Amino acid sequence: MSSANESRPPFPPFTQETATLKVRLAEDGWNTRDPQRVALAYSPDSRWRNRAEFVTGRDAIVGFLTRKWTRELDYRLIKELWAFDGNRIAVRFAYEWHDDADNWFRSYGNENWEFDSDGLMTLRYACINDLPIKAADRFFHWPQGRRPDEYAGLSELGL
Repeated sequence: MSSANESRPPFPPFTQETATLKVRLAEDGWNTRDPQRVALAYSPDSRWRNRAEFVTGRDAIVGFLTRKWTRELDYRLIKELWAFDGNRIAVRFAYEWHDDADNWFRSYGNENWEFDSDGLMTLRYACINDLPIKAADRFFHWPQGRRPDEYAGLSELGL
């Protein structure tokens, strides 16, 4: 359980509405590309598996995200709810980014999340694959930051 002054609504058990909101709030956070801010959505002892990397705790999450967004430039992400039950949510996502040589990629993946009663994520398991794309084949063109509400989601984009 988290300390009394830490919480991140909505809280489990999730409904369709609250799980969908939780996913959108996570997407919004990640699109800030602010490691310190993003890490606050996770419990102090949160455990991750991201591809083949294992991360435990907020400091390690901040380090991981700092390295990630130093490599993955002009990052834009869309997440979509896949399933939920109790304190767990499954998500599918895609994000676009380029490296420092201006090679573009679309990364696809799935995440499984588990939350404590304060709404902080305690477990995150991510499987991700990278597809090289041409800059002209990008779908994610909104200004850096939060995806506008009227912007299409993954299903609408055929992803």
